[in-house]
Amino acid sequence: MELRGPGGNAGAFFVVPPWAVSIGSRGARGARAVAGLRGQSIGLGSGAYAPYRFRRPHARDRSRPQPAPSPETALRDRLPVTRERSLWLAEGLSDADATVQSMEDASPAKWHLAHTTWFFETMILAEHLPGYTRHDDRFPYLYNSYYEALGSRHPRPRRGMITRPTLAEVMDYRAHVDAAMAQLLESAPAPEVLELTELGINHEEQHQELMQTDILHLFAQNPLRPAFRPSEPLGVSETGAEPLDWIAFNGGLEAFGHDGGGFAFDCEGPRHKHWLEPFRLASRAVTNGEWIAFIEGGGYATPALWLSDGWATVQAEGWQAPFYWYRRDDERWTMTLRGPQPVDPAAPVTHVSYFEADAFAAFAGCRLPTEFEWERAAHGVAPEGNMLDSGRLRPAPANGGGLAQLYGDVWEWTASPFAPYPGFRVAEGAVGEYNGKFMNGQYVLRGGSCATPPGHVRATYRNFFQPEKRWQFSGLRLAADG
Repeated sequence: MELRGPGGNAGAFFVVPPWAVSIGSRGARGARAVAGLRGQSIGLGSGAYAPYRFRRPHARDRSRPQPAPSPETALRDRLPVTRERSLWLAEGLSDADATVQSMEDASPAKWHLAHTTWFFETMILAEHLPGYTRHDDRFPYLYNSYYEALGSRHPRPRRGMITRPTLAEVMDYRAHVDAAMAQLLESAPAPEVLELTELGINHEEQHQELMQTDILHLFAQNPLRPAFRPSEPLGVSETGAEPLDWIAFNGGLEAFGHDGGGFAFDCEGPRHKHWLEPFRLASRAVTNGEWIAFIEGGGYATPALWLSDGWATVQAEGWQAPFYWYRRDDERWTMTLRGPQPVDPAAPVTHVSYFEADAFAAFAGCRLPTEFEWERAAHGVAPEGNMLDSGRLRPAPANGGGLAQLYGDVWEWTASPFAPYPGFRVAEGAVGEYNGKFMNGQYVLRGGSCATPPGHVRATYRNFFQPEKRWQFSGLRLAADG
């Protein structure tokens, strides 16, 4: 089934995926707006790693210089690619897989798919597309996350109780909103609409990573340990980790935060000056092999290494290893998005909390870097690495010398609390609730992970979680005074 793309561009077609043909009359109607080509790739690797190919609209002749696309054109191109990636992540999930909530911190995949759609509908379409009709007036209560300004909402710990709408009906909801967004972006939208659309795209990319970590947590609770993606064995390094070197950086008064060029979340600015003392940064992330030495050296049994709250958490939770590690035939294994896999000693350790990262740094006679030291080291480094588009879905050993793994593999805990930069002001309206109200009791992580969508992170990007959380792809890099 072939459809014209945005603006009737005959060069852009969308093929309805097979799951869309069975979702009833409303679903079939919505399916006509769904982008997807089952069994091929959308630039997420190759073979079993990438089951979709998405042909971007507005194909251009690359043999001659082309003017930069307008903001409207750039967003028209990027929005369907982003939305299709979410469908790719949902590929293969049963309705039950997509509905169950494994813990309060996690959300069902179906909820992520609907919430990101609600964001476009509520923040953009309801206000800016004349004559827009909501797909279902009951959905705002179900899929509002934490926006107090937008009304009451279903309790977060009970998202797994939302067995209806079905997964197919959520896909229909997405198609309804996607069609309306395409119409809006063809109508010379106001700058505010373009800004909100770009925010919505980046918001959905954040939820794409959360979908993966939440599905991993869900599948890890199942005694069968199902795989999110084909569980072909991933090679374990036989040569060991790259030697750890130290990269020295001068101190001084430098500018930090986003400079205003291109998209950034509000918490990345304003740009401001911050003083740094000379420091050194490890050339790569801490590895599983080094973490095993921490375990065998009594790291989880030595209270002197731990912050008070961290040691209390170790005692209360019985931590003895990173999240998802377990013993199998007297070997260390871990649950991954590709099912159970042997722990690779050369790969970065992941699924560790801030408390664990801080304790390891003390064990190693080092410390965690501040977020400003990390950002200083990242100046001029391209935001590329082992991310979602690699298809690996698991941290990989460092490859080569110099400063490695700043981007991708694992989010790196820093010693910095998530706090406002000097001059930060919360935006008016509901979008002001996006980050500002969470600047309390959380620590900053930098750099992205193996589950981060390509193009999402940059040197100024600030992720944040509470210090006891472990279900994200979180690891660490050591630092020391200069």
